[in-house]
Amino acid sequence: MNITHRPRRMRQTPGVRRLVAETRLHPADLVLPMFVVEGLDEPREISSMPGVRQHSLESLIIAAREAEDAGIGAIMLFGIPQRKDAIGSGASDPEGILARGVRALTKVTHLPVIADLCLDEFTDHGHCGVLDESGRVDNDATLARYQQMALTLARAGATMLGTSGAMDGQIAACRAVLDKAGLTDTMLLAYAAKYASAFYGPFREAVDSSLAGDRRTYQQDAPNRIEALRETRLDLAEGADIVMVKPALAYLDIVREVSDMADVPVSAYVVSGEYSMIEAAAANGWISRRAAILEALTGVRRAGASIIVTYWAVEVAKWLSERPVRHSNRHDDKHCPR
Repeated sequence: MNITHRPRRMRQTPGVRRLVAETRLHPADLVLPMFVVEGLDEPREISSMPGVRQHSLESLIIAAREAEDAGIGAIMLFGIPQRKDAIGSGASDPEGILARGVRALTKVTHLPVIADLCLDEFTDHGHCGVLDESGRVDNDATLARYQQMALTLARAGATMLGTSGAMDGQIAACRAVLDKAGLTDTMLLAYAAKYASAFYGPFREAVDSSLAGDRRTYQQDAPNRIEALRETRLDLAEGADIVMVKPALAYLDIVREVSDMADVPVSAYVVSGEYSMIEAAAANGWISRRAAILEALTGVRRAGASIIVTYWAVEVAKWLSERPVRHSNRHDDKHCPR
């Protein structure tokens, strides 16, 4: 056999595969979403997201310290209030649960704290903005509320604001009010390509959502890619420091296209439904849990995301810190799963 090119040489042992790996995960690439609930005395399991909890302020601090020790890149915080109203008053309350959670985190960790800037957890109708008389989300009235929320969270100490509400002009509105207040160092993470997705279901439980209906009039439509690139260009022009694609696993093509055109870091959010699908399949013995998680996150990284928001952040960071397994016979493939 006269075979000149033998690509299998590059795969013959774990050491060789590790040496030539084109894509690598690192703990610092990973961002952990966390949920803090007003009035909660102890952590509460989220039934549709095995292994993920809603936190009290006290347990939030403990979990944040564990996350920092694991070496992850940042924490993304969502707040769930006891009382909601039509305009989401609690979102801009300096003594509201989200602002209090941000302050608590900044006192106990050096990790960047990304505060979610959206009204959906705080409104009694569950939408991401203020409703007009016809029941539709009023884009410009919502921007005014986002500006109030941005000031509150920045003053609480948030490193970055995650503008997840999918309103037109939200980056420009927040940047303007922050700069006018002298808060020029507060970063803005634009949810530039945020799709109306079926994969958000478990998250609704995590934040005790009041939503009836859907958010298709302001989140992007799944069949569209040009729209995602346009939204990203607009957010970049408005001053976004980082752009995001959400969800991640079902939109890897968008992650790639956004990363090819953006001149800022690109993040991707492996959302609740994507998390729960893998957890459910693993719990049923249908897939290898650890291998599937690492493969999924590596795929997001390979597609171009330099930052990955994932509920597995701490666990995966610990895996990545482990030393490679030493094999007694480095030429024996029987040690490696096929």
